[in-house]
Amino acid sequence: MRPVIEDLPGSLIREVANAGLGRSDVLAFWFGESDEMTPLDVREVAVESLQAGETFYSHNLGLPELRQAIAGYESGLHRPVGADRVAVTSSGVSALMVTQQALLDPGDEVVAVVPVWPNLTAQPAILGARVRRVALRPDAGGAWRLDLDELIDAVTPRTRVLLVNSPNNPTGWTLSRAEQQALLAHCRRTGTWILSDEVYERLSYDLPEAGRALCAPSFLDIAEPDDRLVVVHSFSKSFLMTGWRLGNLVAPPALIEHLGKLLEFNTSCAPVFVQRAGVYALAQAPQTVPRLQQRLRACRDVLVAALQALPGVTVAPPQGAMYAFLRIEGQDDSLALARHLVAAHGLGLAPGAAFGPEGEGWLRWCLASRDPARLRLGVDRLAAAGLDHFGRG
Repeated sequence: MRPVIEDLPGSLIREVANAGLGRSDVLAFWFGESDEMTPLDVREVAVESLQAGETFYSHNLGLPELRQAIAGYESGLHRPVGADRVAVTSSGVSALMVTQQALLDPGDEVVAVVPVWPNLTAQPAILGARVRRVALRPDAGGAWRLDLDELIDAVTPRTRVLLVNSPNNPTGWTLSRAEQQALLAHCRRTGTWILSDEVYERLSYDLPEAGRALCAPSFLDIAEPDDRLVVVHSFSKSFLMTGWRLGNLVAPPALIEHLGKLLEFNTSCAPVFVQRAGVYALAQAPQTVPRLQQRLRACRDVLVAALQALPGVTVAPPQGAMYAFLRIEGQDDSLALARHLVAAHGLGLAPGAAFGPEGEGWLRWCLASRDPARLRLGVDRLAAAGLDHFGRG
């Protein structure tokens, strides 16, 4: 076994979840997914594909009709994107991995904005790259901020890839347009690739620009087709398709052919029946995504207000994604606290340490719930856990 694999930490989120799985009394908010099933009509499209016998391989880069549908969808949100810049992958995490396989050699330097979903920084480490972490920092109210000058100073001509996840999991922090422009200009000067994880782009809570759909700022709004930029998307979040494992990426056309070769050696291709469901989901997006955005905004407002009313809790409304990131005064061991909340109070939250040392002392709460009453019940359980006791450490 390679030492880097032996030393690879297991998921702390899974560790907490495993302690509560199978318990009907647990309110689970630990995973990054809604408790709402994929819409029935999307599921029926996949069933029809299976019944039609579409159980064979497809093109490594995805069905042409899905690539075209993705290009049309992204072009409606950003600058025009051609299908020749799109690759379909078996999940967003697969898109991230094949991109880094294409770009990184052992010993290469990667700069990552953290705290962040652990897969994003584990992947370059698995490939033998060196990860340099640039931390977001919370203000007194719990809102996380980027020191743009610090990040720009960290990205040098030695930096092969800059990893950015915005809107961010777990903090909800979102890059501004001005920050994106500064980073893109700087990475053009240094020759650095930007790998932008934008799977939460439609889960944004800022008001949209006039005449545009609600969407977080994207590098696709400002970049040229041949810029050293790869933007990763997923059907998991805004299409309620986490278990389908369907993702995609937008990259320069010259890179797409090589990514197709890598996909052959990873997953070969996404299942055809899953891709058919993806085509249909994209066609329904003008109706389904705004409804989801409205519901999650309501969930965010309910949860954050209830948490802010508790003594000793620090939390700010997230700008995007589907999480509240909170801190309880006097609690510095997030894994121990998360374990206690599951075992003693039936409340399942993700420990902040799962997202790197920068998240230690914090808890992530997935707010994507069909019923806001379920969120209020969770807050009641947190209150019943005894914040006064927690506050004494």
